[in-house]
Amino acid sequence: MTVRVLIVDDQELIRIGFRLFLQTRADLEVVGEAADGREALDRAAELRPDVVLMDVRMPRMDGVEATARLTRTDRPPRVLILTTYDLDEYVFGALRAGASGFLLKDAPRERLIEAIHVVHQGEALLSPSITRRLIEDYAARTDPVRPAADLLTALTPREREMLLLVAQGLSNQEIAARLVVTEATVKSHVGSVFAKLHLRDRVQAVVLAYEHGIVVPGRPPDAP
Repeated sequence: MTVRVLIVDDQELIRIGFRLFLQTRADLEVVGEAADGREALDRAAELRPDVVLMDVRMPRMDGVEATARLTRTDRPPRVLILTTYDLDEYVFGALRAGASGFLLKDAPRERLIEAIHVVHQGEALLSPSITRRLIEDYAARTDPVRPAADLLTALTPREREMLLLVAQGLSNQEIAARLVVTEATVKSHVGSVFAKLHLRDRVQAVVLAYEHGIVVPGRPPDAP
């Protein structure tokens, strides 16, 4: 299946570089480009991409606002945030806006390909070098919204355990290995957690876990 990609960046040379590389892949199709967030909204509505590669710092409308608007549309694309710095302040807002992943612009080319496919498949890119640090720093500056006990009432003990492990950035495969269960079992439990807590993906699950004090920044999660 070919993944339709929209490239959004205010620097033309960067857009050209991404396009030239992605066009070498038979499984990817670059359907268009945009130079800022406002243009990205128009192009996304016109071209219906599967994945948007979104820069953060742009004129007229930044990547955070564009991401928030895109994820509220009827047929939202998956948004992969591209950032120059692994602790870009703007990226904190992108977490809340609904971004599905984060990638440094100087990441290896194959990592970019992997990231596009990961977010297209409905997963979130939780890179230990970017996302966990972003979330912990963000959450450390935010008081829990409400007691964790209220939030976890709807979850079974196993589902709470799954949420804690997802909050550590573990993949389904890693969780399965740790708990000695099948990946299908993990996927079922994680899906149930998302449904009960009204979460769209793993990024939202991790943010929720830190915001509500289920996981304390800088300290390994306790066993449920």
